[in-house]
Amino acid sequence: MVLPVVAFGHPVLRKVCDDITAEYPDLAKLIQDMWDTMYHTNGVGIAAPQVNKPVRIFVIDTIQIVEGFDDQDKKEFPNEIGIKQVFINAQKIEETGKPWAYNEGCLSIPKVREDISRPETVKLRYMDEQFQTHEKEFSGITGRVI
Repeated sequence: MVLPVVAFGHPVLRKVCDDITAEYPDLAKLIQDMWDTMYHTNGVGIAAPQVNKPVRIFVIDTIQIVEGFDDQDKKEFPNEIGIKQVFINAQKIEETGKPWAYNEGCLSIPKVREDISRPETVKLRYMDEQFQTHEKEFSGITGRVI
């Protein structure tokens, strides 16, 4: 089900969100609704607060970006394969690498895009949908979307 996306200024977007446990009610439905909402709004990622849920979960799909790469993008990001992933209770461990600018948008600030400078790589600790813990570095477009 496509959920309403809350706009910039909504209090849930500033709230410190709660961790999710395996007992979270209807978690599988929330995840599916987030995917549905993200794709419906032409997004590449969405976090639970953007659909008015103050919990620590986000989903991303950068495969769709990589599939749309032109020749220049393929040269810039030759190792980028993209991922489709759910991140639960993610913690940023560190950001490394030279900052680079890229034109970004946000589903909660529709029709606004800006060049944003971010480091090349982000290292996260997170859980997947089965609540297995992972620690991994993400770079390039995928790192940026995260």
